[in-house]
Parts: sequence; C-alpha cells; structure tokens
Amino acid sequence: VTLEFVLLGLSHSHRVQALLFSFFLLFYVAVLPSNVLLILTVRGDSQLGSPLHFFLANLAFLDICYCSVTLPKMLADLFSSPKTVSYNACVAQLSFLHILGAAEIFLLSAMAYDRYVAICQPLRYATLVSGAVCRALLAASWGGGLVHGVVLFALTITLPFCGPNVLDNFFCDVRQLAKLACTNTRTVELLMFLNNGAVVVLCFVLLLTSYTALLLKLRARSSQAKKKITSTCISHMLVVLLTFGPAIYIYVLPFQAVPMEKVVALFHTVVFPLTNPIIYTLCNKEIRSSMGRNWLCVVKLSLMY
Repeated sequence: VTLEFVLLGLSHSHRVQALLFSFFLLFYVAVLPSNVLLILTVRGDSQLGSPLHFFLANLAFLDICYCSVTLPKMLADLFSSPKTVSYNACVAQLSFLHILGAAEIFLLSAMAYDRYVAICQPLRYATLVSGAVCRALLAASWGGGLVHGVVLFALTITLPFCGPNVLDNFFCDVRQLAKLACTNTRTVELLMFLNNGAVVVLCFVLLLTSYTALLLKLRARSSQAKKKITSTCISHMLVVLLTFGPAIYIYVLPFQAVPMEKVVALFHTVVFPLTNPIIYTLCNKEIRSSMGRNWLCVVKLSLMY
C-alpha cells in the first residue's frame, strides 16, 4: 500500500528553482495583502454595502484560501529532495482544492445573477438581490463546493495504490492519482470526469450565455449606461475566462504529462486566484475611491504623529 507520493515539481534545475521561489514568494507577499485590503475596505466602508461588493469580498477570501492550499507546499518543495507528500496530506490537498474551486465557480455564478438582475430587472433589484438572498447564495456556493469536494474525496479514497507513486506535478492532481491506481479504474475516472469536467463546462456555458444576454441589452441603453455596464461585464467576463479556461484545459481535455500542463496548473492554482479580485478592483470606481480615502487618512495620521 502506497503511504506517500513523490512530486516531480516544476523543474530539476537548482537555478530555476531558486528563481521560481523568489518570484512566487514575492508575488504571494505582494498580492496577498492587496486581497486582504480589499476585504477590509469592503467591510469597513458603509458605502460599499451593495451585493456586488459583498460578493467581491467573499471572492477575495476564497481566492486567498485557494492559492494557499498549494503555494506554501510548492515553495517548501523547491528546496527539498525528494519532494514527498503523505497519502493523507495528498488526499486532503486535492479535496480542499476542489471544495474551494467549486465554491468559487458557484460564487461567480451568483455574481452573474446579481449583474443580470441589476441590468435587466433594476426596479426589482432590491427584492431579488436582498441581503438575505446574498447570504443564501453565498451559503449555497459553499455548500455546493463542499458537496463537490466530499464526492471527490469519496471517489479518491476508493482507489487502491500499491505500485508507482510518482506524480509529475507540484501538487496532488486527482487524474494522475487515478492513473496510479493498482486496478482498472475506468469507471472511477469517468465519475471523476463527470464530477469535475461536467460542472466546469456547464457553469462556463451558463455564464457565457448570461453575459452575452447582458451585452445584447446594451443596445437599448444610453451611452453613459453602456459605458458603466460594459466595464462591469468585461471585468466579470475576464475573470470567468481566467478561471474557467485553465480549469477546462486541466480537467476536461485528455491529460498529458507535459510542461504545458504544469504551467497551466500553476497559473490556475496560484497566479489567477490572487489577481482576480484586483481585476474587479481596477474596474470598480467605488472601491478605488474608498481605498484612496483610506490611504489619505493613513497619510494624514502619519503626518500628525
């Protein structure tokens, strides 16, 4: 029975590993506080009490948790040899990845609903997207992510491992684990594909359809309204593409242990989650103004003391 797995990591070159460690540590230290700042800004400013800002703060929290599942372990492994992970830690890592990843997908769907109602049903917006509805959508997102992760966990622990234990990646990937199983696991792999690929593709199609419908609604709006709605929709669509594009590539297309797989997985699990809230912030005038006021207050207090 396999008690641990060996991760091949991103590179075997010590120079490349040192470069990657410096880059991702700097990236993590620089971008992580910006996500925390976004959460504190939304929570501390009464003017940012809209459902959109509520969802943005929760998206930032989800993204911080998501990238923290893989990045600390990856940074530690860059200077360790061999790079090993226990069976229990491996299963826990992939379970948390899919719980948080699915929760984020469902949260993005909730944000699409918020934008659709704001644009297409503005007179009923306060009723259809009330505080209670927002909390229910957030709870449903976490609940859906939890169900998704539990199903994946239940499927994974049924796989018997007694042979090869090398994973050609920097984290525990469920499809690679399935390929290392001792027995014929085609049925399990199919279930895993349906559990991953089907959810990703379905949500992606629904989101694209929703935003396409919103953009079509712009034809009947004034130029000022078009500019505001377009800015919001573009930022949402960009985050959707950055989230779903790599996920579809990783979980839907046939897996091949090639460097491109690792690069896409790296951006999907580390880079994009931390940058998603920044994209929304840059396109949101209210948050930029609030951050500017807070920064001005900090500067004034510093000058006073």
